[in-house]
Amino acid sequence: MTHAGPVPVIAIDGPAASGKGTVAARVAQALGFHLLDSGALYRLVALEAIRARVPLDDADALGRVARELDVRFEPGRVTLDGEDATAAIRDEAVSEAASRVAVHPAVRAGLIDRQRGFRRPPGLVADGRDMGTVVFPDAGTKVFVTATPEARAMRRQRQLAERGVRAAFAPLLDEIRARDSRDRERAVAPLLPAADAATLDTTELTIEQAAAFVLERYRRTQRART
Repeated sequence: MTHAGPVPVIAIDGPAASGKGTVAARVAQALGFHLLDSGALYRLVALEAIRARVPLDDADALGRVARELDVRFEPGRVTLDGEDATAAIRDEAVSEAASRVAVHPAVRAGLIDRQRGFRRPPGLVADGRDMGTVVFPDAGTKVFVTATPEARAMRRQRQLAERGVRAAFAPLLDEIRARDSRDRERAVAPLLPAADAATLDTTELTIEQAAAFVLERYRRTQRART
């Protein structure tokens, strides 16, 4: 698929709790595009590893888990080995494990073809940490979404509260910073904006404002091609 290929891709990358997932979903809905939540795939690898008691530092075994995942995505629902895993992959322990799993090149290699398979007409909005740099480097629209660690920790705290989970702010902030460090420093596909990505700081923005920014970038790109 070339840069000017018939199936457009909007790559939205950024750190945890930056708002990229919600923004990606809004943009996909507005355009009628398919949506790839790549983080869900890493969470599924982590969940399967936890259930199968695979050590999170066993790269070879985790690579096999990634290649052999029995996963199905449906509107608002994801299944793992035929069982609903929608809520399970949002558990904080799974989120933490997913960040550790994602550092292994074998895991990333095991998932890349599956991720690229989401690229289907009329288009794709791909949300993750290396969508614009590794998975879809030819994406016509790339946006790197960020926010201050404090704002992201507050968002995570609100998300947990909505699920009935009480969490102190300070440990959440520490975990956000630790995850950022792991994501930036990993040897393969580190978290960083693509050279041609626009940066979107959502610290002071509403979801509607952030989604409007991405949509305008996409439409500007489309106009430039005509």
